[in-house]
Amino acid sequence: MKITLLAFATASEALGCRELDLEVPDHSRLEDLHQTLIATYPDLIPLWPRLAVAINGEIAKPESPLPPDAEVALLPPVSGGNSPRAELVDGPIDIDSVLSGVTSTSCGAVVTFVGKVRDHHQSRPVRKIFYDAYRPMALSALQRIANTLGGGATELRTQIVHRLGEIPTGEASVVITIASPHRVAA
Repeated sequence: MKITLLAFATASEALGCRELDLEVPDHSRLEDLHQTLIATYPDLIPLWPRLAVAINGEIAKPESPLPPDAEVALLPPVSGGNSPRAELVDGPIDIDSVLSGVTSTSCGAVVTFVGKVRDHHQSRPVRKIFYDAYRPMALSALQRIANTLGGGATELRTQIVHRLGEIPTGEASVVITIASPHRVAA
């Protein structure tokens, strides 16, 4: 099926153009397009964690399906900052990926909180926990928290990733990271 890819600012530089018509397999998802694009356009690799991606005018998640004739927009951060991002994941959190999503050479400070599942609760042993959520509401709440942490400052880069499902002891359930040019702001 055919889709149209629109790229803005640094994303268009990485692609070498502002618009591409692409053929993708039927039933493709955004994550499939992501893999194809970074294989074909390796200059997108360092940009991808900071991009917002919209499908037909709506910000999309990696699992979002690509409908036929979709318009997919690659939207880099505005004004040198980064829109606060929130994400729900179903598997282990890649902490390095979360960090790379907010760091840049303009940021001299990175503050990260990692919440992990501990091996006890009220003197009882714990082997694992399970998080479940109504995704749209949980994602909206996390985005509000990320926006609050960012405080509207364009120089702050904020990301929250929360894991859902079964999480064994010792593994991360939430990662919150903020990067800033200076320590005090972070």
